[in-house]
Amino acid sequence: MKFATFFLTASLFVVSFVALSSCNRNRNEVWDDTKSAGRHVNRGFRTLGGKHGDSRAVANRDAFYSPLADDYAAAPESDFIPMQDQSNPNELAMLESVAPPPRETPGDPGSSIPGIQAFRDPSTIPGLANIFQNIYFEYNSNLVKGQRNLDIARNVAEYLKQHPNMYIFAEGHADERGPEAYNLALGARRSNGIRNMLISEGVNPDNIFTISYGKERPLVLEHHEEAWSQNRRVEFKVYQR
Repeated sequence: MKFATFFLTASLFVVSFVALSSCNRNRNEVWDDTKSAGRHVNRGFRTLGGKHGDSRAVANRDAFYSPLADDYAAAPESDFIPMQDQSNPNELAMLESVAPPPRETPGDPGSSIPGIQAFRDPSTIPGLANIFQNIYFEYNSNLVKGQRNLDIARNVAEYLKQHPNMYIFAEGHADERGPEAYNLALGARRSNGIRNMLISEGVNPDNIFTISYGKERPLVLEHHEEAWSQNRRVEFKVYQR
């Protein structure tokens, strides 16, 4: 009880100090500090009440960052591991927005690159079907796993480096489970992750664009794991200038 009284007194002192120090600061600075102090006070009260949140031991980085299968509020993976990293050659996590955005937006007025409608499915173009294959993901994840997926990404990167007038869209897709807005965000993380991966391999950032369709465009319309695994993907569209 004495500790709780001491903590409350100390917390009130922090808030009072922020208010008194506002004489020499503008309104926004004072408001930001007041919010920060309030957060620390609330955290202290939750600690006194025994509300520390759920905790679990983790043995490695993936156990710490990877969300639980049904935990839509979990934070996305945020580590960047270059493709040549040999610590775990069959797994790759890409950081969103690591690479610079392209200088042109397809279809915008004045852009030399047409809109996505002009980009074609590479499976309909001889010689490209075996290069621009789909990359698949595990449930609720934007980790690129498996030698097959890594080989596809490397083949795409090599082709784009050898054909500087080729432009691509990386389309992010999700399966039908989960809220629509969440799946749009997940699709964006997947497509941006592939873009970052290709750029890390030396592809020109101005040649790669991304879009997310979430769960709007499934490849397979059935409702079972085999179908869902085909719908959790990044697929490519290409344009040759």
